[in-house]
Amino acid sequence: MTEATTANPNNKSRRPRGERLDMAQQLQALRAGTDGATTAPDEAAAGASSAPAQARQRPQQRHQQQQRKPKKPQQAQQAQGQQQQPTQQKQQQPARPQRKVHPALERLFELYPNLFGARFLPLKLGVYEELIARHPDDFKAEDLKVAMGLHARSTRYLESVAAGHPRHDLDGNVAEPVAPEHVHHAILELHRRRSQRTGEDLRPQLVARLARAVEASGLDREAYAVLVRSRDANNNAVLDEALALLAEQAAKREALLRAFETSGRSEKEFAEMYGMAQGEVARTLQRARADRTAAAAAPQAPETSQAPATPDAAEPTPAPEAPAAG
Repeated sequence: MTEATTANPNNKSRRPRGERLDMAQQLQALRAGTDGATTAPDEAAAGASSAPAQARQRPQQRHQQQQRKPKKPQQAQQAQGQQQQPTQQKQQQPARPQRKVHPALERLFELYPNLFGARFLPLKLGVYEELIARHPDDFKAEDLKVAMGLHARSTRYLESVAAGHPRHDLDGNVAEPVAPEHVHHAILELHRRRSQRTGEDLRPQLVARLARAVEASGLDREAYAVLVRSRDANNNAVLDEALALLAEQAAKREALLRAFETSGRSEKEFAEMYGMAQGEVARTLQRARADRTAAAAAPQAPETSQAPATPDAAEPTPAPEAPAAG
C-alpha cells in the first residue's frame, strides 16, 4: 500500500481486482451504512406510529360518511310509506253509497229514453195522468207520483226548465212553453244549490241570468215583477237588481238612439264616430226602436182626479221592455 493511496482516500484511480480497502475507506463505508440503517428505522418508526392514528381516523371517517349519506333503503322505505299513506287514507274513507234509482224512474227510462234518459226535457202539464192512463199495469199511482216528484226536483230537470226549453208530451212533441214564473223559480233553486255546494258568491251571475229570463219572457218589467214576486225578501231583492239592470240597459239604448237621430249621419258614419262596430250599433238601435214601440203600445195608467198625467222626460226609462231582438 502506497502513501498516495493512504493519503487520498477519494482517489478515483482504478484499483486492481482483489485489492482490499484501507482503514479510511472501511470507516467511510461503515459511516455510510450506519446513516442508511438509521434512516430506515426512523422511517419505519414513523410509519408504525402513523398506523394507529390512521386506524383511529378510519372509524371516524366512516361514521361521518354514514351521517352525510343517509341509507338508501331507509329513504326508499320512507318515500314508499309517504306514497302509501294517502292511498291508505283514501281506502280508509268509506265510499259514498250510490243513490238508488226509484224503480218507477227506471221503468220510465225504458219506456221514454228521449225524455227520461241522458237528456231531460220539460214535460207538459198533466203528463202524470197520461202516464197512468197509458201504463196502468206498469205503475202504481202512489209510486209514480213519488218518482215524478224526484224527477221534477232533480238538478238536470231544473237546468232544462231554467234554460227555457219548451214542454214536451210523451211522444217527444213540443206541447207548450214553460211559464216565466217556472223558469224564474228554477233559476233561483239552481243558484241556491250551487251556492251551498261551492260557497262562492254567485249573485252577479244570478242577476244577469234573471235579467235574460225577463227579456226572454216577453213581458214588461212591471208585469214580470208582479208575476214572480214572493215572500222571500232576498229573492225579491235579487229580482229588483235584475230589473234595475234592464232599466239601465234600456236607458243607454234610448240615449244612443237619440244621439244617432240628432247626428244626421248614417249608421256606418255614426259607428266610426263613436268607435263602435257597425253591427253592434245597428242591433242597439233596433232594440231601442223596439223599446219605443212597446212603450207606445202599452196601456196607459188611468188618470187620477188630483194630478193629471203630464209628459215627463224621465218616464221612458222604466218603459216596458220588448222581447229580445237579436
